[in-house]
Amino acid sequence: MTAQPSFAMIDRVPTGTSGLDHILRGGMPLGRTTLVSGTAGSGKTVFGLQFLVQGLRVYDEPAVFVTFEERPDAIRQNATSLGFDIRGFEAEGKWAFVDAAYDPALEEEVVGPYDFVALLARIEHAVRVTGAQRVTVDSIGAVFTRFADAHGVRRELLRVANGLRDLGVTAVITSERADDYGEIARYGVEEFVCDNVLVLRNPLDEESRRRTVEVLKMRGVDHLSGEFPFTILPGEGIVVITLAGTDLTAGSTNERISSGLAELDEMCSAGMFRDSVTLVSGATGTGKTLLVTEFIDGGASRGERSLIISFEESRAQLARNAIGWGRDFDELEATGMLRVECVYPEVKSLEDHLVWIKRIVEEYNPERMAIDSLSALERIAPARSFREFLIGLTSFIKHRQIAGMLTATARTLLGGESTTEAHISTLTDMIVLLRYVEMGGEIRRGLTVLKLRGSTHDKKIHEFTIDNSGMHIGAPFRDVTGILAGNPRHMPASELDDLANMFDQPDL
Repeated sequence: MTAQPSFAMIDRVPTGTSGLDHILRGGMPLGRTTLVSGTAGSGKTVFGLQFLVQGLRVYDEPAVFVTFEERPDAIRQNATSLGFDIRGFEAEGKWAFVDAAYDPALEEEVVGPYDFVALLARIEHAVRVTGAQRVTVDSIGAVFTRFADAHGVRRELLRVANGLRDLGVTAVITSERADDYGEIARYGVEEFVCDNVLVLRNPLDEESRRRTVEVLKMRGVDHLSGEFPFTILPGEGIVVITLAGTDLTAGSTNERISSGLAELDEMCSAGMFRDSVTLVSGATGTGKTLLVTEFIDGGASRGERSLIISFEESRAQLARNAIGWGRDFDELEATGMLRVECVYPEVKSLEDHLVWIKRIVEEYNPERMAIDSLSALERIAPARSFREFLIGLTSFIKHRQIAGMLTATARTLLGGESTTEAHISTLTDMIVLLRYVEMGGEIRRGLTVLKLRGSTHDKKIHEFTIDNSGMHIGAPFRDVTGILAGNPRHMPASELDDLANMFDQPDL
């Protein structure tokens, strides 16, 4: 039997960024150099700053920042907007800058080859003075124009990497690249000299940009493969979005709760499960937001805190609609039983929205949560990003043991599967379909429970009405077929009986 490689011999240095440490299986290899390569705006400098700041905040590891482009004052100001108090660290003697942005040697006419010997001496001095355990060099590509060929670049980069390794520090070196999916670094040699390589990307995709991080290589240690989205938040810095904590290990309960409608509870054999995620799909105007209102009201009547995230309607619109159905959202908010958050999808990326939702849930700790509507979010991101967002969202809801209700808009007025529904149907525990039904020149509404995991349920399509007291589910439609396909038509009772008899025949 072939022996499996062991990754346990190399100690890790946690970056302090939870999502990133999940990808790195615990952190960067101790005492080694990591190249962080990316295009303009991909977050290289923020990455390097955060690596040092989190090392000080979380692990009390002093730091040295070597800058080849920006002056230290500019870096201090930029760091402040991210919530990084570099001046405070400097006052404690735990942070030092090595300002190579205006190295006198670079301003003079060079006689003979230029090298990094003097720079390494300055770095070594800063490391000794602060006791630094982490170093960031940003961005080394700025000085490589001094070298005539790739051989010189490789020689001096190797000199820097070996020098940092000899100092016993764990280092990040940033470098530019011209294209998000082109050469890893500008000179084509950087990735071969450094022990580890991370690639940051910020490509334009369908009129929006999406930052991702990928571990290209980590010598001697295990890591996750693929691109992982991340965002940069004011006051926090880089937040990497992974499926950490979203594995299929969440607990489950048999506790039932009310949907807010007694008739729907009866269709679901005594209500929905406490930890279930329900998808409500229907055309515009079929009653999706009303069903959310009934769901929230059902929780409030039992003393359960609820959260509404709206991507299509304002707080005032939601409150006005609720009043029209006899529900007072303002009063529920005043008593702390409800929190309403409204935002247009376009103001944030999907990654930003997911982080924002998680923060609100962790702060407010609701027992019920509704998002109206997922289809609004779908239009701001590619299909793969949207699917990853849905996995992260539904897994988070389940791990928090929250009863969730998510709405999606069907493509046509008379029904048909929505694109959103196709993405999320396998991730939900319960699916409720709302449909318009045209009968005798009149538009009526129908509701059915298409899916309910772990329980039997009524599979008939029930007619429902809406008035100033809310939604009222009535008897099933009779002598009608084709409702879910968006093509309802009458069928004589004799044909229905024949069809029923056909399905009642034993299997041959």
